[in-house]
Amino acid sequence: MTLRVANCSGFYGDRLSAAKEMVESGPIDVLTGDWLAELTMLILAGNRLKGRPGYAPTFLSQLEDVLGPCLDSGIKIVSNAGGLDPAGCAEAVHELAAKLGLSATVAHVTGDDLTGRDLDLVNADTGERFAGTPLTANAYLGGRPIAAALSAGADVVVTGRVTDAALVTGPGIWRYGWGPGDLDPLAGSVVAGHIIECGCQATGGNYAFFQDVPDLAHCGFPIAELRADGSAVITKHPGTGGLVSVGTVTAQLVYELGGPRYLGPDVVARFDTITLSQDGPDRVLVSGVRGEPPPDTLKVAVNYLGGYRNTMTLVLTGLDIEAKARAAEAAIWARIARESFDEVDVSLSESGLLRITVMDADQRLAGRAFSSAVVETGLASYPGFYGLTPPGNASPYGVYWPVLIPATEVHPQVFLNGQELPLDPLPTPPHSPAPGRREADRPNSAPMDDAQAPEDGGQGVVGGGRVRVPLGRIVGARSGDKGGNANLGVWTDTPDRYRWLVTHLTTETLKTLLPALAPHRIDRHELPNLKAINFVVHGLLGRGVAASPRMDPQAKALGEELRAQPVDVPSPLAPPATPAAPPPAARP
Repeated sequence: MTLRVANCSGFYGDRLSAAKEMVESGPIDVLTGDWLAELTMLILAGNRLKGRPGYAPTFLSQLEDVLGPCLDSGIKIVSNAGGLDPAGCAEAVHELAAKLGLSATVAHVTGDDLTGRDLDLVNADTGERFAGTPLTANAYLGGRPIAAALSAGADVVVTGRVTDAALVTGPGIWRYGWGPGDLDPLAGSVVAGHIIECGCQATGGNYAFFQDVPDLAHCGFPIAELRADGSAVITKHPGTGGLVSVGTVTAQLVYELGGPRYLGPDVVARFDTITLSQDGPDRVLVSGVRGEPPPDTLKVAVNYLGGYRNTMTLVLTGLDIEAKARAAEAAIWARIARESFDEVDVSLSESGLLRITVMDADQRLAGRAFSSAVVETGLASYPGFYGLTPPGNASPYGVYWPVLIPATEVHPQVFLNGQELPLDPLPTPPHSPAPGRREADRPNSAPMDDAQAPEDGGQGVVGGGRVRVPLGRIVGARSGDKGGNANLGVWTDTPDRYRWLVTHLTTETLKTLLPALAPHRIDRHELPNLKAINFVVHGLLGRGVAASPRMDPQAKALGEELRAQPVDVPSPLAPPATPAAPPPAARP
């Protein structure tokens, strides 16, 4: 007996045809979709200020294709597309059903919106205190309100801010009746939810070894075949492109991860207990996950308006690139003082792009005053001057600010066709100790010391010499954002390679390979069961994606930058040399 939970959206803007593909291409029991990245809440807040919906309208576009078939087949639909207005989204679903001549029971979950509440706005990552007025403040709810809605007969459930994994945990609780003490099954469902939440990233999308993925252009979305014990098989519909392998699932497991203790409102899932095994073509069994009681706090995502920003990008070519960059800056700051701005960020890429970003509370200063000053240097700057951006106005930017509050201060509510359902308080197991503000998600893991290191120095083999190759020839990587921090997960495929990797890739080595990380505090976590290491780079993204001046504000490319760096690898661990192409045959 399994519950087939399918994903059709990994972010607000994902493939619109995915819902129809998942419903029509094979049997499923629940159709889920994730619309709410941390940045999305800020986008929806901006939409609401402009008189637009505070939910994701693309959800309704997908629903129009599948609502009828789902009702006919008994497929439940669970989505967090309600965003900042779950009630408005639920009403829009009712209107859509009426337009289609259908009758649907629609539930929505609220209680996450804490805007206007007197919150202790201490940043959970940095310890800083924010004294302004939040634009949004939403707690991460768990799966139990979703389960209650499904148990009451909902065909469609829309929520606001819930954890991404709650979209799978909630249906699991509904189907299997897990109580708060069923920690291992709950933890297994959280892991399954984490794997499928980002859509095609579990089926070969954004995969380090993308050449191994067949028909990536038509990548299928993932399905979790969830079992009563919390184990799950990750798969996809037959005939779709992409790949489900231990590698693609590992890549998603280390994405946006802190430490091995993955905290959530329903359970703490121990990622260091996960076992992965290939269960057939495009089928990976995820088992052995252990759970711990949840912490007595909930994470709250706060967003506020930080001011205005503007970026100008200049192209530097030919000789003396660094000297040209210095000349460009000198010319610009001679026309508008660098000290005028609240913040300035200047970066020079290896490809010769000089990117200058300014931030300020004064929209005029950060706007035309800055960009016009850059353009004015066009005939009085370095040779070969040209830019990629015309002069323009500044745009507002938001700041993401995570805080922790006692879980007892958040009260979820569930409404079925507009009527509130009673939610009986459930007895809960003892809570795990709440993590310190700077210690959230940090387990007691550390690199091996000299006493633990293999006698062969981490080679996994004795002798054989060394070969200099790009690190990515023997490891995969995936990276992303966690608020103002960046996550960088690295894994490999054999025990010997992992023994070398875990000894070689220390935080100091990482900073040597990627010097831009040197100023930042980095936490390192080992995941031997996944043959992986996860790094959390604190502060790399500044005050969150929306405020980050980086060209790659979500650190998506950080893993690939690391894989491109050359390292000395023991010869037996290096990839086979590519045979040289034979010389062309001589003409007769």
